[in-house]
Amino acid sequence: MNGLGVGVVGCGVISDIYLKNAALFPQFEIRAVADLRADAAQAKALEYGIDALSVDGLLAREDIDIVLNLTIPAAHAEIGHRALAAGKHVYSEKPLAGGFAEAQALNAAAQAAGLRLGCAPDTFLGGAHQTARALVDAGRIGRAVAGSATLMVPGHEAWHPNPDFYYSKSGGGPMMDMGPYYITAMVNLLGPVARVTAFGGRARDRREIATGPRAGSHVPVEVDTHLAGVLGFQQGALVQIATSFDVRAHRHGPLELYGTDGSMTIPDPNRFDGTVELFEDGEWRGQAIRHGHGDGNYRGLGLAQMADAIGSGRAHCASGDLALHALEVMEAMHRSAQEGRAVEMTTSCDRPAPLAAGLGTGEIALQEEAA
Repeated sequence: MNGLGVGVVGCGVISDIYLKNAALFPQFEIRAVADLRADAAQAKALEYGIDALSVDGLLAREDIDIVLNLTIPAAHAEIGHRALAAGKHVYSEKPLAGGFAEAQALNAAAQAAGLRLGCAPDTFLGGAHQTARALVDAGRIGRAVAGSATLMVPGHEAWHPNPDFYYSKSGGGPMMDMGPYYITAMVNLLGPVARVTAFGGRARDRREIATGPRAGSHVPVEVDTHLAGVLGFQQGALVQIATSFDVRAHRHGPLELYGTDGSMTIPDPNRFDGTVELFEDGEWRGQAIRHGHGDGNYRGLGLAQMADAIGSGRAHCASGDLALHALEVMEAMHRSAQEGRAVEMTTSCDRPAPLAAGLGTGEIALQEEAA
């Protein structure tokens, strides 16, 4: 199929990896960029040899089929609705919107319009995570009964010159920042979550910035910086999850899955690569990566697969339903910690179909068999 035309709205740091990786994926072609800061859009346009437009100008372009929404989370819903109203499909960076209610409305609008809505993360489509998925589907650990997901770091003020957002009530905290990767990876392996329970806390009420022009100044902490709990999946597995900006060091792996016949370690869900290990017959063994896209940063893979799915009429993997469900899980974790009770999910989603084994760049398709 000919590549679908893509217009990028939002020219911040994350835009570079999408603009660079566009050359890897013939399923789409980036044709224009836009940003509220005209100089930012112009700079990207000059660097990558594409057009710089206003947001309205980009949405009016007939040769743009998909809007790649790379704005700040608070603007995801607004830009998404405007793109859908202009008849464009939408693929967004995570999270789908600033909050669950906004995301639910956006997802409903896309379905009503008959347009595709996709959302990062797409790292679960990478070689390592697709290999883990194939092993689970093949029954190599038996029936999955438990697992763990761990993201614990000291805090972004150690390296980020402006870490205020990470500690604000509006989308801050380790769960909202990094939870999409961990929850999406586990939904890919196990299917949707049924209920959650959590406890939360914070080590400090303010953080000292360690680098940049504001070094030595402090930012207030308005959100829980350590959130730990359990995800109860519809298929019955119980997964312990801990996300923290309060931990100096630890020795937990990012993801583990435990089954009736074996166990599995799964690499960082913020990456496409890594080593999957299986515990079988009394020992751990590394598993060969069975799929492509496992040796680098392939952000844009989910967009490419969505573009391919639009042409073929099949479902796309990094869907609005999946992103909406992950966002509800994250908000429910915070609500559980605040209210001291288990929270039931109101959304569900299909388990994403796996990518076909052995596919190289430019040959993305879904497996024919049911997921």
